[in-house]
Parts: sequence; structure tokens; C-alpha cells
Amino acid sequence: MTQTYNIVFAGETMPEISLEQAQENLARLFRSERQAVERLFGRGEVIIKRSLAETEADKYLSALRQAGVMAYKAAQAVPALGAAVTDHAPPAAAADTTTFAPAAQPMTREAMCCPKCGQSQPKADTCGSCGVVIEKFLALQARQAEQPSANEASPYAPPTAALDENLPQTGELKVWSFAGRIGRLRYIAWSMAMLLCVFGVTLPITGLLAGSELLGSLVLGVGVIAALIVSLMMGAQRLHDIGWTGWLMLLTFVPVVGHILPLVLMIAPGSTVANRYGAPPPPNSTGVKVLAGLFFASIAIGIIAVIVAFSTVASMIR
Repeated sequence: MTQTYNIVFAGETMPEISLEQAQENLARLFRSERQAVERLFGRGEVIIKRSLAETEADKYLSALRQAGVMAYKAAQAVPALGAAVTDHAPPAAAADTTTFAPAAQPMTREAMCCPKCGQSQPKADTCGSCGVVIEKFLALQARQAEQPSANEASPYAPPTAALDENLPQTGELKVWSFAGRIGRLRYIAWSMAMLLCVFGVTLPITGLLAGSELLGSLVLGVGVIAALIVSLMMGAQRLHDIGWTGWLMLLTFVPVVGHILPLVLMIAPGSTVANRYGAPPPPNSTGVKVLAGLFFASIAIGIIAVIVAFSTVASMIR
């Protein structure tokens, strides 16, 4: 018989992810109500999917961990021949069945198999392995058979859709937000776009300063604050892509470190899979590649200009 596995939800979140975010991720992952997902937490370990092949179990486990919750796969116990029960069969039916295998000792009426996890144990009101109350579990299954919609609100019911199919391949771009993820090339392109905007408003602000120093200073202050906020947003999303917290952008205001951080954001590779900040960013568009090319071209032109200036000064000194 092929070994199957149960997916056990530990009832806890992964480190550095909030309970609210984990619940939101699970609700989106299961396509379920938020209240149904909240009931899974604080109950200890709960089996949310049973009888999976190893590859399917690994997919479920990966999806749950990407959603930010702690889970593990457990090998499903294979009951003795004749003692196996179906999801809707009461334990007593298994106890009345004797085996005919000559090498196996038949189970007595004092033994039972848990209808939830399949664990063989002495007859009892609760399962010693998963802790479920047998009578309540069977009653719940009977109600679910009459009203299938009740599965969505039950902590015992497995998700109705495959988790790996629900995972988004790429995340949404959020330009004016501290949430989300962007890659290295998009970070460089957006930075270049912001520089072009700054250069574009420099001449009008200079004219305002010449006409009215007070008005010009006010507009200049608003522009500086806006540019600072936008740069912090872009940096936070780049940090999220690496897997770091966006609060590290506060290092921008630290001397020396504040000049090194932008270089790290341009060089450090991002995660190719979903992390606790969301799915990977979408592929780079043509506009992103053009703006990034302008950025590198401007750096090359600047370096050439410095070399030419240095050579001119050196020749004049000679």
C-alpha cells in the first residue's frame, strides 16, 4: 500500500509575520471566509488535509509556509486489514469486523481506529493521537454530509481547492505604498523616473524663488518631503523583495550607512519565490528596461565627464 500523509496545521504563524497577515493569506489561499480561517488558530494541531501522496503533501506544505503559518506532514497510519474505516463509518463498525489475514492478529471489540487520523488505539471517547472527540467528530461529519456548505466553516474540513493552484504567480505593483515587492531593475528604473521628475520641476521652483522667496521655499519644502516619502516607499519594497523588513530604510538617515544602503538595494538579488511580503514582482516591462538603461547611461556619461575634466586640469597644470 502506498504511504500517504496528513497535513497538520500547528496553529501558529511563522516568525516575523503577524497573526492578522497569516489569517488573511490563508483566507485568500483557501478561498474561504475570514471567520472560518480564524477558527483554525488557538486550537492546537489540526489536520487540514488527509491521505495525500508525498508530492501533493509537499505542495500543500510549501503553500502553507509561504502563507506564513507553521505546518508539517505526518505519515498516515495504515490500519490493520479489516479494521479500516471510511470517513463516514462509525468506529463501532470497524470493531465488529474481523480479519482473515493469517499473519495478523484480529482487532478485538476493545480496539478502534480514529475516524479522523486512522490511529489504532484502545476504544475511548477521544483519539490519543489527534485529540478529536470521536462522537462529536462523527456527528459533525453527518451534518456535513447533509449540508456540504458547512465544510467551509469547519476546522476539520480540508480546503476545497488545491493550494498550489491558488497561489498567485506574481504580485501586484503598488507604486504609492510601502507594501509589495520590486526587483533590482525596477527599483533602478523608478529611481531614474523620480530623478527626471525632480529635474523637471527644478526650473519652475527656481522661478518661484526669484519671484517670491516665501512661496518658492514653501513649494521647495513640499517637493523635498514628497520625494523623500516616495524614495522610502521604493526602498521598502526593494527590501521586501530581498526578504528584509522595510524599517531598514531608516538607516538612510544614518551617516555613511545611508550612502551604502542604496548600493545594496541595487545589487542584492531578490527572492524568486513568494515570501512573507507577498509573491514575486511581475516581469520587467519595456519602460522599466528603458529607464534603467538611461540610468546606467547617465552614470557612464558622468564618469567620462569626470575623466575628461581631470585630464584637462592635469594638462593645464603641466
